This record gives sequence, structure tokens and C-alpha cells, in this order.
Amino acid sequence: MFKKLWFAILLVLSLSVAAPHAGAQRKAVDAEGHEWWQHAVFYEIYPRSFADSNNDGVGDLKGITERLDYLKELGVDAIWITPCFPSPQVDFGYDVSDYEQIDPIYGTLGDFDRLVSEGRKRGIKIILDFVVNHTSDQHKWFLDAKSSRTAAHRDWYVWRDGKGPNQPPNNWLSLFGLSAWKFDPTTSQYYYHYFYPEQPDLNWRNPAVEKAMFDVTRYWYKRGVAGFRLDAVDTLFEDRKLTDNPLLPGTDKFGRPKTDEKYNKKLPEVHDVLRKLRKVADEHGAVLIGETWTSDINELKEYYGEHGNELQMPMDFMFTEVNKLSPPDFRKQIAAVDGAGGWPVYVISNHDIVRSYNRYGDGVHNDAIAKLMAALYLTLRGTPILYYGEELGMENNDPKSKDEVKDPIGKLGWPLEKGRDGERTPMQWSDGPNAGFSKATPWLPVPPSAKTHNVATEKKDPNSVLSFYRQLLALRHQQAALLDGKYIPLNEDDPNVLSYLRQYKDESILVVLNMSGTEQKVRFSLAPQGFASVKLTALLADLPGSIQASADQLSLAPFSVLIAKLSK
Repeated sequence: MFKKLWFAILLVLSLSVAAPHAGAQRKAVDAEGHEWWQHAVFYEIYPRSFADSNNDGVGDLKGITERLDYLKELGVDAIWITPCFPSPQVDFGYDVSDYEQIDPIYGTLGDFDRLVSEGRKRGIKIILDFVVNHTSDQHKWFLDAKSSRTAAHRDWYVWRDGKGPNQPPNNWLSLFGLSAWKFDPTTSQYYYHYFYPEQPDLNWRNPAVEKAMFDVTRYWYKRGVAGFRLDAVDTLFEDRKLTDNPLLPGTDKFGRPKTDEKYNKKLPEVHDVLRKLRKVADEHGAVLIGETWTSDINELKEYYGEHGNELQMPMDFMFTEVNKLSPPDFRKQIAAVDGAGGWPVYVISNHDIVRSYNRYGDGVHNDAIAKLMAALYLTLRGTPILYYGEELGMENNDPKSKDEVKDPIGKLGWPLEKGRDGERTPMQWSDGPNAGFSKATPWLPVPPSAKTHNVATEKKDPNSVLSFYRQLLALRHQQAALLDGKYIPLNEDDPNVLSYLRQYKDESILVVLNMSGTEQKVRFSLAPQGFASVKLTALLADLPGSIQASADQLSLAPFSVLIAKLSK
């Protein structure tokens, strides 16, 4: 049996690699009831850094519109744009001063409408980043709230007296290195901010806040938005009594005592709001993606909702925390989320996480490892979210000194905390000045690797990371087993090679990933899956000559990939 199987590999390997594909139009719901977002490939764009149309050194909405054809050719179905609303830019858009406009640095509402329209022509939906936990301290609601203790919007935020002179109401800490309370001398009270002082938390216990924020989503749905990524949902509610958080051993990266944030994060009321937001989304056929940091699978399951009525797409950040090429660790995490009862959502990088190219790369085989990771998160059951530049093998370009830091968290925590500038550098379009991003000096510098890892250069190289992503995404759109098939782990005791089947009706696809730096020999017994004898057709392999057949075993070069279709 195995001689025939591996002979089949050799016959078809060089003939059946998928060609680059422009991406497929997806129906909103298919004949079997699959929602559009289940079959979509999402792509996160940090607008400051993606494409600069007016050469001021900062990306903008027109720049994104001009690059839609690139995204279409890559195989992207939906783009998530991090906040582009008016903002003082203290936290680069996550401090919103107006939820129903576009910040002038990014363009106008007209530019946004054109982006939606041009995206629709290409089958690309637009997802906005909705900052639900807090506003900017320059938002009109907060400006009114701080004007007096009897202001109309006073109870739209969390205000309290201190415990005593120069003593905040409790021991809660801001994520960004400060107390979570700031004293406002105008009214002699403290206001609560889980993030920066310039980001006061909204009081979601106030029905007026809930109504206003739900109306924001309706406003954007009417403008053609297909859904929202919900920022910082864990922190929407705080304990009414403001109970001190318990102390934990040790100190954090800012040198503060560690605390267990049980009284200001993940309170049960969060789920009440998510269910209501979901009702509004369902009225518009929209999707809700959650920034859901969880410590175990049971926490993640809660965000789907007991009846599947909260978030359709809570992100599995536990997957990003497997920060080594470890088949046993990945198997464990994949099995957990695959069995959670909802639709899995896979990410390997984003604007707050060091790029996957750095986290998994060994400094020698980084391109091969980038392809390996792509083959992993793009062939699993679920919906993937790519971070811009991941398809190029973009790497972090961290600040070299404190005076180079733009991210406030890096300024506060240097040198133990360098901030997030490194993973937010401009998209690398060419090997020209500033990587083709802008004729002006970019707001963040591009790394030297932009000379080799950029769109123009990699498009010409059939073995580049970009070419591999394009072929893989084409395959994903073409193969029903990759879209809807069951995930079946294979060879679960193998410490070096991660293997699994995706099975849908009468289709079966085998994925084999050598996560080691040495050649590995693998045998498969597929009889339990109904294959007494097997014909195998290779669909995609990352390295020419990386697969060698010998007798009844498969020889895999270091960090190599094989994706193949099985037939009896």
C-alpha cells in the first residue's frame, strides 16, 4: 500500500501545486447554512502603516483602497481596520474622540464610503475596530462629564472619592504602568481608566451608555460595515464596591506588585452586553470578533455564549502563546479550541504581539518557518486572521533607544517594555526608499529586511513567502475539506511532525508539517479513517525536492510542508 502511496506523491508533486488565485466570491450563507465569515480569510490592517496615498508619512484610507487589488489577488475576503476615528492619537486611535467620523489623518467619510464600495466590487468586506471600553478624554461626553458632579454625562464614566488625601479609591492598576485612577481637580474626584489616563472607562452600567454605543454600531452598519472587532471586552465592567484586587507574589514589568484582577476584569455582566450587541449585529448579517484574552478553553467558550448568541469569532490568543515549534503543544491547543463547541478563530500575530517571523524563526530558516506556520493556521478548521505583512515574512523593527519610542507604553516601561512599535512598521511594498510606503519619512522606520522581503520582489520569486501564501489561500478557497472539514489529528505521539486530516463528506486532505530542523521520516496508518489503500495527490509543498519517498515512509526535509488530497 505505502509503495503505491509514495509513488503517487512523486508522480504528482511537481504537477499539482495550486496556482495563485485572486480569491473567491463567497455567498453570505451557503446551501448548508455556513455563514460568510466561516469561509472568509480576514486581514488586519493598521491604517497608519499600510499605504500612504498623500505622502505625509502616515497611511490612510485612500491608500487602502488603492491596494484592494493586491488583497484580492492574495485571497483576502474581509479586512479589519484598527481604529480610524478622530483621536488625539495618545494610543494611536484607541482613544476615540468621535465614534461617527474619520480622523483627518486617515481621510474623510467620503473616503471611507469609497473604500466600502470598492471593496464590495471585489468581494472584500470591511470590519471596523470598535473601542467599547473607554473613550478619549477629549470626547464630548467626557468633557461634559468632568465639568461638574451634576453634568449630564457625569455617570457615563466611573467617578469616585479617594480613600483619603492623595489616596485613590482602591489598589487597581492601569495596564500601562500607572494607577488606574486619576484625580481631577475640577470636581475633586478620581476617574477610572484601565488603560492610559487619557482613556477614561465608560460606565456600562448606565443604560444611556449602552444605547449610545449600540447606536454607533447601527450607524456604521448603515454605511456598509460588515461587522466589528470589539476591543478590550474583558474590562467593560468593574465591581460596584470597588473591592481591592488580591495581591500576588512578585512584581510586574513596571516594578509594581502583581495583582489578581478579579474585581475589574471578566465580570459576568460582560456577557449581557455581548448578547445585546449580537442581536444588533444579527439584524444586519454582521459578525463580531472579540479581543478575548483567556487563560483556558472554558473561559474562551463563555465568549461564544451558552446558546451561541454572543461572539461568533472570539480570538484564540492561547494559540499565539505557543511560542515555539512544538507539535505536542500545538496539538493540545488545537484540540481544545476545536472541541469548544464554537467556530475556531486563529491568529499568530497582531498589532500588540511580536511578529510571528521573529517568535518562531531560528535566524537561519525563517522563510521556511514562516511558510510552515502559514500552512498550520490556514489549514485548520476555523477562520484565520492574517496580520498585514505576515504574508511577506515581515519582521519586528524594535526601537534601539528610548528616544526612538513612539508607543507610550514603551516610554513608560523602557527598557524592560519596549512598546509595540516594532510590530507596527510600514508595509513593505518594494525595495525602494521607505519600502515604497511613502515618499516622506514614515512615522516608523522600516527594517533593513525590507530590501528582500517586499511585495514587488516576492511576487517575482515562486519560492517566496508571498508566493506560498497566495498558493495556500487559493487552495483554501478551492477545497471544501479545508473550509468545512473535520479536524482529525494523526500520529499524536510524534514530537517533531504535526500531521492531521481535514475530512468533509467524501473529501480528505492530509497536512504534514515538519516542525524540526532535521529530516524526519513519517509513517501513516489511515485505516481508522477508512483508507485500506490510498492514492495521494500532492496539492502544495513549500520546498522543491523537500519530499522524498522511500518504501512505506515519507522523508521530510527540515521545516517542510506537504498538503495532499487522499483518494481510495
